[in-house]
Amino acid sequence: MKRSHTILIPEMLPIHFEFIHQALEDEGYQIEMLHNRGPQIIHTGLRYIHNDICYPALLVLGQFIDALQSGKYDIDKTALLFIQTGGGCRASNYIHLYRKGLQNAGFGNVPIIGISVNGFEKNPGFKLSIDIIRKCGCGLVYGDLLMLLQHQIRPYEAVKGETDARVQAWIKKIRQMMHRGKGLTLAWLKKLNREIVKDFERIPCVARERTKVGVVGEIYMKYAPLGNNDLVLFLEGNECECMVPGIMAYALYCVNMMIERIHIYGGNRLVAAVVGILLWHMGRMEQTIIDAVAGTKFTAPSSFRQIRELTNGVIDYGVTMGEGWMLPGEILDLSELGYPNIVCTQPFGCMPNHIVGRGVMSKVCERDPRVNAVAVDYDPGAARVNQENRIKLMLATARSNA
Repeated sequence: MKRSHTILIPEMLPIHFEFIHQALEDEGYQIEMLHNRGPQIIHTGLRYIHNDICYPALLVLGQFIDALQSGKYDIDKTALLFIQTGGGCRASNYIHLYRKGLQNAGFGNVPIIGISVNGFEKNPGFKLSIDIIRKCGCGLVYGDLLMLLQHQIRPYEAVKGETDARVQAWIKKIRQMMHRGKGLTLAWLKKLNREIVKDFERIPCVARERTKVGVVGEIYMKYAPLGNNDLVLFLEGNECECMVPGIMAYALYCVNMMIERIHIYGGNRLVAAVVGILLWHMGRMEQTIIDAVAGTKFTAPSSFRQIRELTNGVIDYGVTMGEGWMLPGEILDLSELGYPNIVCTQPFGCMPNHIVGRGVMSKVCERDPRVNAVAVDYDPGAARVNQENRIKLMLATARSNA
């Protein structure tokens, strides 16, 4: 099927997934990222799976089926791919749900590729090679840096659209380098990240008063414009500058979770040591972003270790479901970085995420009184105007505080 089939991938991180696209394409797979939007995505998802399922699952399945129904693809030569982290709920069980939904929609013959670290699914025709893993890992670093710079400079750009154009230019350049096998070492990350920052510093800006807002929440809702109704663009349209924590910190959190489980519940100490080496190397990759931004006019992100230290005493490190201790840690970290006004995106049907988000908010505010947070629920029946009005109330408080 490698030569004959087109693999469709749902959109979550618009910048980062460009590099994942390149990594898979270089391996010989025919890849297409889905960008289909609109209310029909929700209606399609509701039609083919139970309406009690959590919102991200509904959106991903709706996007898959909407694409298959569009007539754009040869159904007998199309496959679907999504990534599982291997944790609780969606991360482990959705592939079975998607297969059931596709069967109900009349697409039971369309194969689904589920990628997970734990190897829940065996895909004999699809293999994650070392080359794919290297390119995807470096792609997450480049994606985090470009997303950070885009959010910090776009609200102040003198010429509208210049920041986005610069982002697209760098995406094209990095993809070409990856295709040639370049840009994939630690030395390359350090060099290229500094070049990217210098290039963005040259974008002409105008001094404008902006409210600094951090965005946290369930991983899909935090990053996917389809899930959060283009939250960052809405905030920028309401005179805000956004900071969205990078995906590298979340990747480090997932790896660290494996070590925490062994320490808390017991397990093979040798495995913990090997995973610890991986965690150390990923930390060095993350540090290239911090070093490139430090000392410039941009705000550098905090390291994973710093976020972890901030969480100490707020919630136990054994709490790992629904973004776990990482979510309150990101809130406290954003406040430290000067983004105390927080939008916590929470999907319908994810109780763990509500517990570690909304549930720890009083403890977080007790630790840092500067935090001005609003938890926004996203679900199939929620009116967008109600969500935006809640955010506007938070912004009114932020401006009053300022």
